[in-house]
Amino acid sequence: MSERYYQPSNVEDALREVQKLFNSYRSAPLTQELLDYHENLVNRLTGDLREAAQTEHRPDLVTATTEMARAMRGWTTVRLQGQPYAGRLRHFKFVSDATGPKFKRHVVKDHGSGTHRSSRH
Repeated sequence: MSERYYQPSNVEDALREVQKLFNSYRSAPLTQELLDYHENLVNRLTGDLREAAQTEHRPDLVTATTEMARAMRGWTTVRLQGQPYAGRLRHFKFVSDATGPKFKRHVVKDHGSGTHRSSRH
């Protein structure tokens, strides 16, 4: 029964798990169950995890819990208005979906592929 629950080894590990969980449900349809689960995660961030980061003397993780909680509260606001949440958590910070790698493309006639587009990196 104990293998059912995830036991983080330190605060950073726990924050990484919360980040992974949030990113997995950020685009899911809203239900009361999901909102309760989300509120529980936010309360964990602002309570247990912040205290644990302070006892580990990691001020960077204390600020990370604050930023993650702020971003996750913003998710609640945006989703309750019926709009899609245009972002995710990455390295314990909010990152907009628009900020990703951009690949320039131009036509290359290499006679090998059906489409004449490739991106060279």
